[in-house]
Amino acid sequence: MTQTQETNSSTITPVNQTSNNFWAIFSSTFLTIFFAEMGDKTQLATLLMSAQSKSPWVVFAGSALALISTSLLGVLIGYWIRGRLSPKTLDLGVALLLLFITALLVGDIIYS
Repeated sequence: MTQTQETNSSTITPVNQTSNNFWAIFSSTFLTIFFAEMGDKTQLATLLMSAQSKSPWVVFAGSALALISTSLLGVLIGYWIRGRLSPKTLDLGVALLLLFITALLVGDIIYS
């Protein structure tokens, strides 16, 4: 007999399907963020701060709390936006924002 769990839409979902969905989302998120953060400026700044300080665990705690805070902010804003914008509009907005930031960075390099 398979255990089931009731969802908000009054449909019955098998518990192991919900569990699989959790792990799929969790592992996808973890791997995406883990590889995206490898070697970025935040990691390099943390590396330098740890090398210069005499308290690497304090640097770890501070950087971990900062990354958790920015991730929480991103999740909360993303959750708020999802009810207001379609995924296509959101993708377009993010693409335009990244292009704008890229243009600013290239302009800074050219005109510096």
